[in-house]
Amino acid sequence: MKILSATKIIAACAVTAAAMPAFSHIVLENRAAAAGSTYKAVFQVGHGCNGSSTTAISVQIPPGFQGAKPYPKAGWTLSTQLDKLAKPYTEHGKQVSEDVTMVTWTAASKDAALKETYFDEFMLRGKLPDTAGPMWFKVLQTCESGSNNWNEVPASGTSTQGLKSPAALLEVTGLTPVAQQLTAPGQPVQVSGAWVRATVAGQKSSGAFMKITSKAATRLVGVSSPVAGVAEVHEMKMDGDVMKMRALDGLDLPAGKTVELKAGGYHVMMMDLKQPLTAGSTVPVTLMFKDAKGVKSKLDVQLPVSFHAPGAATGGKPAETEMDHSAHKH
Repeated sequence: MKILSATKIIAACAVTAAAMPAFSHIVLENRAAAAGSTYKAVFQVGHGCNGSSTTAISVQIPPGFQGAKPYPKAGWTLSTQLDKLAKPYTEHGKQVSEDVTMVTWTAASKDAALKETYFDEFMLRGKLPDTAGPMWFKVLQTCESGSNNWNEVPASGTSTQGLKSPAALLEVTGLTPVAQQLTAPGQPVQVSGAWVRATVAGQKSSGAFMKITSKAATRLVGVSSPVAGVAEVHEMKMDGDVMKMRALDGLDLPAGKTVELKAGGYHVMMMDLKQPLTAGSTVPVTLMFKDAKGVKSKLDVQLPVSFHAPGAATGGKPAETEMDHSAHKH
């Protein structure tokens, strides 16, 4: 497949690209999951300590993460630390007052140590709390010479920009109804199943997706949001073996027909973001229409922010591929 180089469009998911193995710190493979769900935490280690091989990984279990159980790793020994909980919880009708607070993998031999030039993963699973919010996993990486203590957490928010040794962030998100209706039944234009993709640190663009149904033939002629410097309706399609993407001056909405804006097709592109888009929050968006008679109207909606489409399986990976238009030129 060829990518249209003239527009310098990067045909790669921004979130997926951020999860590639070239890390400067230890991160989670899946960086978002629904509140109350069972979560598999995969810690990705892409380097050692200034050239020295990694001999141990210790993960501090954050408050609210219940029943942590590590996955064994060939050539490494496992140990866990139990402590009294400040806030006990109930599991299968029984109160749990003591739980795993630390998990450590230690290389059983020098040959088993993770070399600086290699990449590997360390895994554990447990149950997430019922409330949404950021959850930070602090990780101590011990090497043959020296160590890296990934334990820094921002004073507020979730941006790790400027932190030298950030902890691994998991965004615990609220559940979004499968067919969330954002407009009243009497509205001439109905919007449902809408969402905005959450961003990662440093990302300046994102996509918004939704289903739009108009009672009468009309046209979507504009989009705006206070969180974006530029918001446009875009089209992405294949022309032979070339992937082409472009901004549209409008999108026809036939009477009574649902038009879906989704990754890989029509979608709303939000660029020059003024703030991070955090999973679990909402983004105000204004949709502008013009009917067959030229009469203009607008519709204000609040779109939920998530790493997944409504109803998609959670776990942090994008449900669909989205373009990073940070380098998009028109």
